[in-house]
Amino acid sequence: MLPLGTPLPAFRLADAHGTIVSSAEFAGATGVLVLFVSVHCPFVKLIQAEVGRVAADYLPKGVRIVAIGANDLATHPQDGPEGMKAQAAAHGWSFPYLVDDSQVVAKAFKAACTPDLFLFDAHGALAYRGQFDGARPGNGVAVTGADLRTALDTVLAGQAVSPEQRPSIGCNIKWRAGNEPDYYHA
Repeated sequence: MLPLGTPLPAFRLADAHGTIVSSAEFAGATGVLVLFVSVHCPFVKLIQAEVGRVAADYLPKGVRIVAIGANDLATHPQDGPEGMKAQAAAHGWSFPYLVDDSQVVAKAFKAACTPDLFLFDAHGALAYRGQFDGARPGNGVAVTGADLRTALDTVLAGQAVSPEQRPSIGCNIKWRAGNEPDYYHA
């Protein structure tokens, strides 16, 4: 996992519409939330509507949000730009949804699954890299975004998020054959 305190990895990617978005655009934000997600994953499907509500609640507070799709599009074409645009529109995602077709950015974040969440504080340091909440497909737990919302509120208050964080659980990122990162096999 990416260690807490790590600076926001630099990236420059096109969104599903072809617009370039750079991490440099987030300088000065009160917080930056980076979500590695996909269209097909049942873990993402479970939380995607609540992700839209989280965005509606925290974008006005100065938090910048960006989603990144990094799955191999040769094996999972539904996770490409057309699927991404439909997913974002259906769930009120008013933040950029970027295509990491090289998978370089996913590797820089040490992303492992979808969803995989990374929250950086006002200083650009990783403050939270944990689960959205305790809901999982079929476990009957309500989707609230409670863990992420607590981390967001803590960052917005200028306080340190507890280092006791439950990691994300979801579908493995679909790496291109031969492109798997070293940490994936550790």
